[in-house]
Amino acid sequence: MRIVIIEFMSLDGVVQAPGGPQEDTDGGFAHGGWSAPFFDPEVVGGAFDDAMSGAEGLLFGRRTWQTMAAAWPGRAGDPFADRMNAIPKYVVSRTLGDDELTWNNTTRIPGDEAVAHIRKLRETDGGDLVVMGSPTLARTLLSEGLADELRLTVMPVMLGGGKSIFPDDGGLRTLELVSTVTSAAGVNVCVYRTAG
Repeated sequence: MRIVIIEFMSLDGVVQAPGGPQEDTDGGFAHGGWSAPFFDPEVVGGAFDDAMSGAEGLLFGRRTWQTMAAAWPGRAGDPFADRMNAIPKYVVSRTLGDDELTWNNTTRIPGDEAVAHIRKLRETDGGDLVVMGSPTLARTLLSEGLADELRLTVMPVMLGGGKSIFPDDGGLRTLELVSTVTSAAGVNVCVYRTAG
Protein backbone atom coordinates (compact mmCIF):
# COMPACT_ATOMS: atom_id res chain seq x y z
CA MET A 1 0.00 0.00 0.00
CA ARG A 2 1.08 3.54 -0.62
CA ILE A 3 0.83 5.97 2.29
CA VAL A 4 -0.72 9.24 1.17
CA ILE A 5 -0.85 12.23 3.52
CA ILE A 6 -3.52 14.85 2.77
CA GLU A 7 -3.51 18.15 4.64
CA PHE A 8 -5.10 21.58 4.64
CA MET A 9 -2.14 23.89 5.26
CA SER A 10 -1.48 27.59 5.74
CA LEU A 11 1.30 29.36 3.84
CA ASP A 12 3.46 29.15 6.95
CA GLY A 13 3.02 25.39 7.20
CA VAL A 14 0.36 25.18 9.93
CA VAL A 15 -2.14 22.29 9.75
CA GLN A 16 -3.76 22.72 13.18
CA ALA A 17 -7.56 22.91 13.48
CA PRO A 18 -8.56 23.81 9.90
CA GLY A 19 -12.15 22.67 10.45
CA GLY A 20 -13.51 24.48 13.49
CA PRO A 21 -12.82 26.72 16.48
CA GLN A 22 -12.68 23.93 19.07
CA GLU A 23 -11.09 21.25 16.88
CA ASP A 24 -7.63 21.59 18.48
CA THR A 25 -6.75 24.44 20.82
CA ASP A 26 -3.44 22.96 22.04
CA GLY A 27 -0.84 25.62 22.76
CA GLY A 28 -3.55 28.29 22.90
CA PHE A 29 -4.24 28.01 19.16
CA ALA A 30 -7.03 30.50 18.48
CA HIS A 31 -7.54 30.30 14.70
CA GLY A 32 -9.56 27.07 14.46
CA GLY A 33 -11.70 26.92 11.31
CA TRP A 34 -9.25 29.02 9.30
CA SER A 35 -9.75 26.96 6.10
CA ALA A 36 -13.47 27.69 5.69
CA PRO A 37 -13.17 30.99 3.76
CA PHE A 38 -11.01 29.29 1.13
CA PHE A 39 -12.98 26.08 0.59
CA ASP A 40 -14.64 25.55 -2.77
CA PRO A 41 -16.33 22.32 -3.84
CA GLU A 42 -14.69 22.13 -7.25
CA VAL A 43 -10.96 22.53 -6.54
CA VAL A 44 -10.58 21.84 -2.82
CA GLY A 45 -13.47 19.38 -2.56
CA GLY A 46 -12.41 17.75 -5.83
CA ALA A 47 -8.86 17.28 -4.56
CA PHE A 48 -10.17 15.60 -1.41
CA ASP A 49 -12.45 13.31 -3.45
CA ASP A 50 -9.54 12.47 -5.76
CA ALA A 51 -7.30 11.56 -2.82
CA MET A 52 -10.02 9.31 -1.45
CA SER A 53 -10.67 7.58 -4.78
CA GLY A 54 -7.65 5.27 -4.37
CA ALA A 55 -8.03 4.80 -0.62
CA GLU A 56 -8.35 1.28 0.73
CA GLY A 57 -7.82 2.38 4.32
CA LEU A 58 -7.53 5.44 6.54
CA LEU A 59 -4.79 6.00 9.11
CA PHE A 60 -5.26 8.47 11.97
CA GLY A 61 -3.68 9.76 15.12
CA ARG A 62 -5.92 9.57 18.18
CA ARG A 63 -7.22 13.17 18.24
CA THR A 64 -8.13 13.24 14.55
CA TRP A 65 -9.74 9.80 14.78
CA GLN A 66 -11.86 10.93 17.75
CA THR A 67 -13.00 14.04 15.86
CA MET A 68 -13.91 12.01 12.77
CA ALA A 69 -15.53 9.22 14.81
CA ALA A 70 -17.79 11.80 16.44
CA ALA A 71 -18.84 13.28 13.08
CA TRP A 72 -19.13 10.68 10.32
CA PRO A 73 -21.38 7.95 11.75
CA GLY A 74 -24.22 10.47 12.13
CA ARG A 75 -24.06 11.33 8.43
CA ALA A 76 -25.00 7.86 7.20
CA GLY A 77 -27.02 7.85 3.98
CA ASP A 78 -24.72 10.28 2.15
CA PRO A 79 -22.50 8.37 -0.34
CA PHE A 80 -19.26 9.98 0.89
CA ALA A 81 -20.19 9.45 4.55
CA ASP A 82 -21.11 5.84 3.83
CA ARG A 83 -17.66 5.32 2.28
CA MET A 84 -15.96 6.96 5.29
CA ASN A 85 -17.92 4.74 7.65
CA ALA A 86 -17.30 1.50 5.71
CA ILE A 87 -13.60 1.82 4.81
CA PRO A 88 -11.06 0.13 7.11
CA LYS A 89 -9.62 2.58 9.61
CA TYR A 90 -6.50 2.42 11.76
CA VAL A 91 -5.87 4.66 14.76
CA VAL A 92 -2.48 5.03 16.43
CA SER A 93 -2.94 5.50 20.16
CA ARG A 94 -1.28 4.80 23.48
CA THR A 95 -4.44 5.69 25.41
CA LEU A 96 -7.53 4.43 23.54
CA GLY A 97 -8.87 1.07 24.63
CA ASP A 98 -10.34 -1.39 22.14
CA ASP A 99 -13.73 -0.86 23.82
CA GLU A 100 -13.57 2.81 22.75
CA LEU A 101 -13.29 1.98 19.03
CA THR A 102 -16.93 2.79 18.32
CA TRP A 103 -16.44 3.91 14.70
CA ASN A 104 -17.18 0.99 12.40
CA ASN A 105 -14.26 -1.00 11.02
CA THR A 106 -11.53 0.57 13.22
CA THR A 107 -8.36 -1.19 14.37
CA ARG A 108 -6.10 0.29 17.05
CA ILE A 109 -2.35 0.36 16.51
CA PRO A 110 -0.56 0.64 19.86
CA GLY A 111 1.49 3.85 19.90
CA ASP A 112 4.71 2.15 20.95
CA GLU A 113 4.40 -0.28 18.01
CA ALA A 114 3.20 2.24 15.43
CA VAL A 115 6.22 2.53 13.14
CA ALA A 116 6.76 -1.23 12.85
CA HIS A 117 3.05 -1.93 12.36
CA ILE A 118 2.65 0.81 9.72
CA ARG A 119 5.77 -0.44 7.93
CA LYS A 120 4.10 -3.88 7.64
CA LEU A 121 0.84 -2.34 6.39
CA ARG A 122 2.77 -0.40 3.77
CA GLU A 123 4.39 -3.61 2.51
CA THR A 124 1.02 -5.22 1.77
CA ASP A 125 -0.60 -5.11 -1.65
CA GLY A 126 -3.48 -2.77 -2.27
CA GLY A 127 -4.42 0.82 -2.84
CA ASP A 128 -3.68 3.83 -0.69
CA LEU A 129 -3.59 4.16 3.05
CA VAL A 130 -4.67 7.79 3.51
CA VAL A 131 -3.64 9.96 6.46
CA MET A 132 -5.87 12.97 7.14
CA GLY A 133 -4.83 15.64 9.60
CA SER A 134 -2.99 13.79 12.39
CA PRO A 135 0.06 16.12 12.39
CA THR A 136 2.13 14.15 14.91
CA LEU A 137 1.58 10.91 13.00
CA ALA A 138 2.24 12.60 9.63
CA ARG A 139 5.50 14.07 10.94
CA THR A 140 6.57 10.62 12.21
CA LEU A 141 5.76 9.02 8.85
CA LEU A 142 7.81 11.66 7.02
CA SER A 143 10.69 11.28 9.50
CA GLU A 144 10.70 7.50 9.06
CA GLY A 145 10.51 7.65 5.24
CA LEU A 146 7.09 5.95 5.24
CA ALA A 147 5.11 8.56 3.30
CA ASP A 148 4.85 7.99 -0.45
CA GLU A 149 2.81 11.04 -1.40
CA LEU A 150 1.81 14.40 0.05
CA ARG A 151 -1.37 16.13 -1.10
CA LEU A 152 -1.13 19.61 0.33
CA THR A 153 -4.00 22.08 0.01
CA VAL A 154 -2.12 25.30 0.70
CA MET A 155 -4.37 28.23 1.57
CA PRO A 156 -3.41 31.90 1.26
CA VAL A 157 -3.29 32.66 4.98
CA MET A 158 -0.52 32.84 7.58
CA LEU A 159 -1.37 31.74 11.11
CA GLY A 160 1.80 32.70 12.94
CA GLY A 161 2.34 29.34 14.61
CA GLY A 162 0.67 26.04 15.31
CA LYS A 163 1.16 22.37 14.56
CA SER A 164 3.07 21.32 11.44
CA ILE A 165 3.65 17.99 9.73
CA PHE A 166 7.23 18.77 8.77
CA PRO A 167 10.09 17.08 10.63
CA ASP A 168 12.49 19.48 12.34
CA ASP A 169 15.40 17.05 12.61
CA GLY A 170 17.65 18.76 10.06
CA GLY A 171 17.20 15.94 7.52
CA LEU A 172 17.15 16.67 3.79
CA ARG A 173 14.16 15.12 2.01
CA THR A 174 13.59 15.61 -1.72
CA LEU A 175 10.10 15.59 -3.21
CA GLU A 176 8.85 15.59 -6.79
CA LEU A 177 5.97 17.93 -7.69
CA VAL A 178 3.47 15.81 -9.61
CA SER A 179 0.69 18.35 -10.11
CA THR A 180 -0.69 21.64 -8.91
CA VAL A 181 -4.09 23.27 -9.33
CA THR A 182 -5.01 26.77 -8.20
CA SER A 183 -8.52 27.80 -7.17
CA ALA A 184 -10.10 31.20 -7.76
CA ALA A 185 -9.56 31.93 -4.04
CA GLY A 186 -5.80 31.39 -4.40
CA VAL A 187 -5.64 27.90 -2.91
CA ASN A 188 -2.87 25.72 -4.36
CA VAL A 189 -3.51 22.00 -4.33
CA CYS A 190 -0.08 20.43 -4.73
CA VAL A 191 0.67 16.73 -5.08
CA TYR A 192 4.21 15.67 -4.20
CA ARG A 193 5.80 12.24 -4.32
CA THR A 194 8.79 11.33 -2.29
CA ALA A 195 11.92 10.85 -4.35
CA GLY A 196 13.97 7.69 -3.99
